[in-house]
Amino acid sequence: MPKLPPATPGMPLADVDTPALLIDLDAFERNLAKMADFVSKAGVRLRPHAKTHKSPVIGLKQMQLGAVGLCCQKVSEAEAMVEGGIPDVYVSNEVVGARKLDRLAALAHQARVMVAVDNEAAVEALGTAARKAGVTLRVLVEIDVGANRCGVPPGAPAVALATRVAREKGLTFAGLQSYQGRAQHLRTVAERRDAIGKAIQWTADTVGALGKAGLDCEVVGGAGTGTFEMEAASGVYNELQAGSYVFMDADYARNQKADGSRFDTFEHALFVYATIMSAPVPERAVVDAGLKAFTFESGMPEVVGWAGALYERPSDEHGGLNLVACNERPRLGDKILLVPPHCDPTVNLHDWYIGIRGMATASPRVEAIWPVAARGAVF
Repeated sequence: MPKLPPATPGMPLADVDTPALLIDLDAFERNLAKMADFVSKAGVRLRPHAKTHKSPVIGLKQMQLGAVGLCCQKVSEAEAMVEGGIPDVYVSNEVVGARKLDRLAALAHQARVMVAVDNEAAVEALGTAARKAGVTLRVLVEIDVGANRCGVPPGAPAVALATRVAREKGLTFAGLQSYQGRAQHLRTVAERRDAIGKAIQWTADTVGALGKAGLDCEVVGGAGTGTFEMEAASGVYNELQAGSYVFMDADYARNQKADGSRFDTFEHALFVYATIMSAPVPERAVVDAGLKAFTFESGMPEVVGWAGALYERPSDEHGGLNLVACNERPRLGDKILLVPPHCDPTVNLHDWYIGIRGMATASPRVEAIWPVAARGAVF
C-alpha cells in the first residue's frame, strides 16, 4: 500500500516530517554534472548503477547528461527502471532461475537488455529463455579480478565461456564485466591503485585472449565511485558503472586522496532528516531515526552542523546523540541532518525522496518529491 510522503512541494525544510530521506538538489546536480563532464573528457561511457538510487527519475537525469543506460543488480530493479522510461538496462549480476530468466527475456521486448554470466549452465538457461521469448540478449562474461565474489577466472576460462555464449542461439557475446568491488573502500590511494592495477592487467590480458579467439569486446565494464578515475585512464575499460557518486555517503568520504585528506571529489547530497524526540540530560539526546532509517554495516551516520556530536547506539526507532564534546544543546523538536553511512541500502528503507532546493541558504524548501520506485526490488 503506497504511503503518503512526509512533505509537499513548496514546504519549508523545517516543516518536513521525519524521518525523511532528503536530496540536496543543488549538490546532487553538481555531482551529476561533474561525472558527466569527466567521462566526456576521458572518452569513456557512463552506465551508472541504479542500485544506488532505485529511481528512474534520477536515471533519466543521468541519461540526459550522456549516460548510455543503467546498471541494475536484480531483474525486478531492471523492470522498475524500464517501467519508468529507461530504454537500456544491464543486469550486472548473475540471474539464476527459470522464472527470473523468463522475466528478463520478456523485458527485452520493451528495452535494450544486457546481462552477466559466469557459468556454462547459466548460458544454456539464458539461451533457452531468450529463444522462448523470441528475443536476443546481449551477454557480458563476468571475470573475477580480485573481489572474490562472482566471476569466472580471467584468461582462458573466460575465453571458453565467451565462446560458449557466442555459440548459444538467442545470445550475443558483448564483452566483459570486470568490477573490483573490494577496492572501492580501500582507504589510501596506493591501496586502491594496487588493487585496480591488478584488475586492469587481468582484464587487458583477457581482452587480448578474446581477440585472438575472434571475439571482440564491445563493452568492458566496471569501476565504482572509489576508483573510476583509474579504470577510465586504463585504456581497457570503456564503460564505468559508478553509482554512489550521485549521493556520496559517509563511508566513501572516509577514503583518502593522495595528500591524505578526505575524499571530496563529490559532495554529500543525501541525508536522513531526523527530529530530537528526547533530551533527558545535556550530554545526550535521542532522534527518531534508527535501524529502520539507516543501515549500519559501514559504520554510523555523521551529524551535520553540530561539531563534536556523535550518533551512537541505534535501535529500531531511536538513535542516540552523544553530545559530550558538542556545544549544542538541542531542544525537543529540533531537527538535524544525518549523512547515511551507506547510501544504497539506506535508500531501500524509504518510500520517497524529498528534494530540497537551497539547502545552504536561509530558506531551504521542498522542490520535488520522487518515489523510490525500485524499493524492495531484490528478486
